[in-house]
Amino acid sequence: MSNKVASSFRDPSGFMFTRGEKLFRQVNQVYKEDYDLLMSSGLYDKLVKLKWMVVHQETNESPLVPEIAYKVIEPNKVPFISYPYEWSFSQLRIAALLTLAIEKQSLNFGMSLKDASAYNIQFVNNSPVLIDTLSLTKYREGEPWVAYRQFCQHFLGPLALMSKVDLQLQKLLINFIDGIPLELCSKLLPGSTRINSGLMMHIHMHASAQQRANKEQSLGKNSPVKSANISKTGRLALIESLESTIKGLNCKINGELWADYYANTNYSTDAFEEKKKLVFETVSALDPHMIYDLGANTGIFSLEAAKIPGSLVISSDIDPEAVEINYQELKKQKIENVLPLVIDLTNPTPSIGWDNAERGSFLTREKADVVMALALIHHLAIANNLPLSSIAASFSKLGKYLLLEFVPKEDSQVVRLLSSREDIFPNYTLEGVKQEFSGYYKLIKEIPISGSKRTLLLFETSGK
Repeated sequence: MSNKVASSFRDPSGFMFTRGEKLFRQVNQVYKEDYDLLMSSGLYDKLVKLKWMVVHQETNESPLVPEIAYKVIEPNKVPFISYPYEWSFSQLRIAALLTLAIEKQSLNFGMSLKDASAYNIQFVNNSPVLIDTLSLTKYREGEPWVAYRQFCQHFLGPLALMSKVDLQLQKLLINFIDGIPLELCSKLLPGSTRINSGLMMHIHMHASAQQRANKEQSLGKNSPVKSANISKTGRLALIESLESTIKGLNCKINGELWADYYANTNYSTDAFEEKKKLVFETVSALDPHMIYDLGANTGIFSLEAAKIPGSLVISSDIDPEAVEINYQELKKQKIENVLPLVIDLTNPTPSIGWDNAERGSFLTREKADVVMALALIHHLAIANNLPLSSIAASFSKLGKYLLLEFVPKEDSQVVRLLSSREDIFPNYTLEGVKQEFSGYYKLIKEIPISGSKRTLLLFETSGK
């Protein structure tokens, strides 16, 4: 059976489709000249050699829509699809810088990016890569960069808001799937950003120019706005200005949420090391490939799971500061099989876009072999009033096995949560958790953590 990929419909140059377990891209006749140039110019080979573009093979596979098809190619599959509103500041910044680097490299081969969408970038081996083979077009001397506005809305605007206002403003990208409007960025940014030449030019002045163009259109002035010719040297100067502006943006880590959690835990050093050992031994015995570490904080236990050969760990947390620290540490240690993401489990990434199918929800994107929920259940059950049975039901959809850490009421972290509210959680006990989870799982193993009052519970989905 063949199915068109729901997110691949906007570009007339081609689209993605699946056939069985395989993923293909149909290249349409309208893109023939550009595709041939990409392949013959040496640009594709250069980008692949640099690991900046996804590898593909030309195939004899029959196209999904033959009457408009030129070729069918098979790209290497991305192990896990993530979205810019789930990335840390540094992930979004490195994706932005890659996009600019590809544009500069493309100009050397007589081509240019016609799209600068953040959705064209994915993380493979913890580094960004361009996955849209059809986003490059022939460069024509004098033409402005058609993807300039899109780049500013998808990358520069969100990065500026995260740097100058609040890291959590990345989530605006969920509401604005085509990028945060520059007019809104300009309004939200503090006045001090107007003395930053890059932000002044690429956001504030850019927004004003866009407003004027929109106003003229609303008044019935429908004649096309003619952009001044820009030489290749001018194009490069624009790219370098954007690059310099982005490199000048920094991420502030304040530790106000949970980024400093491990500094305040009630584990003794021995108990903490024991927990790390138990987590690794328990998970590795299941020989998993895809692992979810939910509520991973700065990723300490994700690193333990990452030691398992052939594993890919999706390390998610609600706190963008913790995820930022996680990503920075992974890059420092050159660890490639952990992907940190900003995910709020009480309000996980939804399906958005056209027909609510263009970008998939976190809960339905990929099935894990093992789900790790360590020191998390008390936050969900007590801090957020989620019934244990609902937590079990949600977790059971994510993967086959669940490694859950139960944190009892006498634990200092739970005492802190209950210090300012009434205890309305009579079934929040070890036995209560086992009972509530039994509707969705069978208990495989119960492992007390020496030196603490906490317990690890290994569950397997029951299929009920």
